[in-house]
Amino acid sequence: MNSASPVLAPSLSSSALPLETPAVIRRLSTGSVHSIASAFASSVSSLSLPVESEPVKEEGLRHASIKLEARNYKKPSFLADLLECIRVLNIPSWSNPKVKPKDIHVFKVSGSMTNAVFFVSCPTIKEVRTALLRIYGPSSGNLISRPRELHNLHILSSRYRLGPRVYGTFENGRLEEYFESNALSASDMRDPEISRWIGARMAEFHSVDIELLEDTYTGPKSESKGWDIAAKKNVKSWIDSARQVLALPAFPQAVREELDLDEFKKDWDRYMRWLATVDDIQRGSRRVFAHNDAQYGNLLRLSTLKEGSPAHRQVCSLSSSFVLIIVVDFEYAAPNPASFDIANHFHEWTANYDSPTPHLLNESLYPTYEERRNFFLAYLEHSSVISPVTPSSERDSLVQNLEEQVRYWSPASHAVWAIWGIVQARDDVEAEVKVPEFDYIGYARCRMSGFRRSLQALGI
Repeated sequence: MNSASPVLAPSLSSSALPLETPAVIRRLSTGSVHSIASAFASSVSSLSLPVESEPVKEEGLRHASIKLEARNYKKPSFLADLLECIRVLNIPSWSNPKVKPKDIHVFKVSGSMTNAVFFVSCPTIKEVRTALLRIYGPSSGNLISRPRELHNLHILSSRYRLGPRVYGTFENGRLEEYFESNALSASDMRDPEISRWIGARMAEFHSVDIELLEDTYTGPKSESKGWDIAAKKNVKSWIDSARQVLALPAFPQAVREELDLDEFKKDWDRYMRWLATVDDIQRGSRRVFAHNDAQYGNLLRLSTLKEGSPAHRQVCSLSSSFVLIIVVDFEYAAPNPASFDIANHFHEWTANYDSPTPHLLNESLYPTYEERRNFFLAYLEHSSVISPVTPSSERDSLVQNLEEQVRYWSPASHAVWAIWGIVQARDDVEAEVKVPEFDYIGYARCRMSGFRRSLQALGI
């Protein structure tokens, strides 16, 4: 197959909806939470007040009956409650009785709209290690299943050593392991060695037993036995909320007509029917527990290597206690075809969330065939599908099979994030924001155009 990439969205003009604040991490907006919560509850009003949720706990994790108010994080009372929480949860290295509330440093991390996230440290006592504090946002549990998210994170970290360890929970959040690391940049993903590390890490992620995480069916493992793939489920769950956003009086009429959700639904249904005829779990589309948001901001590179071990050994072993690439933010993790997760990752190569136009994809940055092959080989090797002694002809065949399935599932990634972008735009549309922090409408237009163009490229 040639190196031509699947057709992506055209470069939309950024002048229609200007943007001045780059460095955006993709998260759920307050409006999207209320919108989808409203749809689930069949509520007439999209401005219903948030419902107080029950504390989220998980078997095997300590819990502190303490509530922390994120807005008070600079107050002495917050620090006192936080230290009490830390001691109830028995967080490693924080047991030193010399630690006092006034010694705690709390640094607020910007960019997250679903939760308030903080780095918690004690600079005056060397042996105390930094922890990550996550305080849940109001009503966010209506969109994200907090019990499921916590269960998944606990299983992934404790059984598979994927992602941060959860130290414990409190009434409205949790404390997690902190990694001395840096998020990858857009250019980092293009580095051949880093791309192989990501491929190896994704293979490990895809080795997780879906049934351990879904916990819905005790019979033979298969789709529709208590769970459905996220690509179908999310479009079905989110489209009504997207329609509500498009129906808002302040939504631009021209963009409403361009997005045309009635036409999208017809295209999506036709695509799903076509996909059912080519989808092949034996050729790259096996159902796995997928991350579904493997963008560079969710991939961390640890700052230090384990002494005496080569870099490639630090990412590839499930039994290793140290890895070079850490995957974080499992908000969208769910069962999906492996080929969807890979296709979605390849589309993220075309995004730069630190640019002046972070909402636009640049199709010229889509990985070439050689770059995709490099990723595929790492993925297949660490999925135990191929080995160093596998004949080259068999390797080529397996790579080609995976390449084909990824191409088939590529439009689904555009579709999911197009609908997501529309739902995310609610806050800005209702407030008639002229210069949004992130241009969700422009992002939705870009992904919708990519969906339609990629269907044409497949002859659908």
